[in-house]
Amino acid sequence: MEFDSITKDPKQLSRTVSIGVLLTAILLGVLVLCHINHSPRTDDAEVFANFIGIAPQVEGPITRLNVRDNQFVKKGELLFEIDERPYQYALERTVSEQATLEGQIVDERRKIAALVSAVSVSQAGIHTAQADVTRSAATIEQARADVAHAEQGVNRAKAEWTYANNNLHRLEPLLSKQFVTEDQVDRARSLEIAQGEALKQAESQLLLSQAALKSSLAQYERSGAGLDESRAQHEQAQHAVTTLEPLTNQRGARAAAIKDARYNLDSCRVYAPFDALVTNLTISEGAYVRVGQEVFTLIDARMWWAIGNFREGQLSHIKPGMRADVYVMSKPNIRFPGVVDSIGFGVTPDPDVIGKLEKGLPNVQRTLNWVHLASRYPVRIRVQNPNPELFRVGESAVVTIRGN
Repeated sequence: MEFDSITKDPKQLSRTVSIGVLLTAILLGVLVLCHINHSPRTDDAEVFANFIGIAPQVEGPITRLNVRDNQFVKKGELLFEIDERPYQYALERTVSEQATLEGQIVDERRKIAALVSAVSVSQAGIHTAQADVTRSAATIEQARADVAHAEQGVNRAKAEWTYANNNLHRLEPLLSKQFVTEDQVDRARSLEIAQGEALKQAESQLLLSQAALKSSLAQYERSGAGLDESRAQHEQAQHAVTTLEPLTNQRGARAAAIKDARYNLDSCRVYAPFDALVTNLTISEGAYVRVGQEVFTLIDARMWWAIGNFREGQLSHIKPGMRADVYVMSKPNIRFPGVVDSIGFGVTPDPDVIGKLEKGLPNVQRTLNWVHLASRYPVRIRVQNPNPELFRVGESAVVTIRGN
């Protein structure tokens, strides 16, 4: 009955429908607002991938260019080659220098061995000279003993001759007086003559002994001079002995030079460091490239991101690890699953809001904008199953965060 009354009253029906529509709109608005807050979405997004500029580590003309622009290359694939002849020659030169150094070390070892032998010989000469000095000293002592013995013999012979001479002169006057016989005088004269000869022999022996002493002294001096000479030769031989340190210390530098030359030779061939896409290739074979000069760009095709710029009020509902949906403009009907990788922590400040940050005092704007636009921060979403044919750096995209 109540329904019949409402249907019979058009105004009441219109009022009821309006209230229902309004409540439905409010409910839908609340649902949409909750969905937007818990599942943020933005069409201010772009596809992004890491990229590097390929630059050679050696310079020279390109003899072989193995890729073309926009080509897909695998990791380890040859990209281009540089003329390797100068670096091959440099490697051969460093190897030859190392071989020369090793030959010098061998020759120096032989010289050192010869010098060490000379030291040993001079040391033996010192021992021999010392033995000669000792022997000469003993000879001097013997000669001095002989001289002393000869002097004693001379003194003894002189005393005996003096006695015989005095006895002869005592007996000769007695012969005329018949106190002694002529035979006694003859015996005294013969004894005096014999003692005179003995004295002469003793004096001759003394002269010989003195000459032998002088010879021994001279030999001792010569032996001492020979000892000094042997010592001088030994010291000179010791000073002549050198070490291998100045040469062996060069081994490290020569080995490093060989490694550097081999590294430069290997760098003449440039290979792809990862699976990538070649782009911005504007050279051809024969072009001269220099160290650090970019030849072309490689886009890392192993991982793609969608970087979406979300309003700052939406960041509280976005956390790393959340699931996301990515749509690219080239195929907007294909959904690519993704995962929130990170959230940006800074953007360039707006000079219209905070002014310009310069040296000295801050330059703050005097005007006041009544409408404040929300800042947007980049959110990096890692695409899990990207299609290499659809994803391109800088391509427009739409990103929706699924939340938890």
